[in-house]
Amino acid sequence: MPRPSQRHPIHPDDGPHNALSAPLQGLGPVVASGARLLVLGSFPGVASLRAQQYYAHPRNQFWPIVSTLLGLQGDEALPARPYAERVEVAQAAGLAIWDVYGACEREGSLDSAIRAAQLNDLPGLIRQVPSLRLIAHNGGESARHRRITEALGLPVMALPSTSPANASWGFERKLAAWREAFEQAGLAVKG
Repeated sequence: MPRPSQRHPIHPDDGPHNALSAPLQGLGPVVASGARLLVLGSFPGVASLRAQQYYAHPRNQFWPIVSTLLGLQGDEALPARPYAERVEVAQAAGLAIWDVYGACEREGSLDSAIRAAQLNDLPGLIRQVPSLRLIAHNGGESARHRRITEALGLPVMALPSTSPANASWGFERKLAAWREAFEQAGLAVKG
């Protein structure tokens, strides 16, 4: 039997979902004391895993949306800054970032390709951050676990995905939905 890190030969009639591969490991939470809004994605895409950065795909609208809501433009805009600075600004604003899944099997970046997903310890994080006021799911796959997050005792919102795969929602429409979450959580919205 092959070790989990080895790929199992696939018969031409088998689909890619039959391949045996090592589970992908997600990223740790970005959270600081005083966080008021926890944004939960599903699982980092390929670009994010490679970079070890949340929302690293250049067409993902997460950082542009956060930047606009915080009133940061030009050289101050988050997409123009190094990742460490983005995280610092997000944390200072009261934003925490994590994913619903801590590990999974997946080919590519699409949520529809996620298999054998393992949930992150969301209750443990909530206990560690009593200042949280709202949990916001970034996209439909994350929101499928709304029942779990609602049981954590905080208000929960489902937001449109910032992923480039969510082309049916334009930037302004996404921005309006995300603005509501920021305001509900008590984050200072300037943009």
